[in-house]
Amino acid sequence: MYRIYINEIRLFITENVPNAHNSVKLLTKKEFDIHQFYEQVKHGTEKTDFFLISDRPHEIFDEIVTNLQIIEAAGGLVKNETGAYLFIFRREKWDLPKGKIDKGESPEMAAVREVEEECGVQISKLGEQLSVTYHIYPTSKNLVLKKTNWYKMEVSGSPELIPQIEEEITETVWLKTSELNLVKLNSYPLILDLVEEKLNA
Repeated sequence: MYRIYINEIRLFITENVPNAHNSVKLLTKKEFDIHQFYEQVKHGTEKTDFFLISDRPHEIFDEIVTNLQIIEAAGGLVKNETGAYLFIFRREKWDLPKGKIDKGESPEMAAVREVEEECGVQISKLGEQLSVTYHIYPTSKNLVLKKTNWYKMEVSGSPELIPQIEEEITETVWLKTSELNLVKLNSYPLILDLVEEKLNA
């Protein structure tokens, strides 16, 4: 199964609909075009799940990839020694630190660099890869599919955070799991899914 995010929309490409989803919108390969789909859903403000059903989901996903500009990024879910997690506030939403992978960098190197630059901390331990996520957004010329590699990270102590203002980050905070309602009330579905799945794993 593949999952692609467009603003508040989640597009699942899968062989069947999981039982947990009661109210969904179904799509078929015959009627599907990623550019047309984007135009239809780009202004959606409510969380909606679409399921594109196919017995070859990998082929559908590969076809989507060939029709979009691909940008690779990396970021981290960072934990301090008190058990709190690092979140940033950027463009009026709670988010996790991440950024584009530079030429010659590995995803792991980019993830650490971006977290350190955006939050003014030093990563003491790079852990396992948590997930790879995909989301679509427009540029002036193309539709972009951003592939983000997420890693588990740790810092020593509970260091002071310094938001990278030039990257439009206005706040950086440590939040314990009991304080995550702040994020849940104002974040992206991609971030909410990542945090929920990984912290509850």
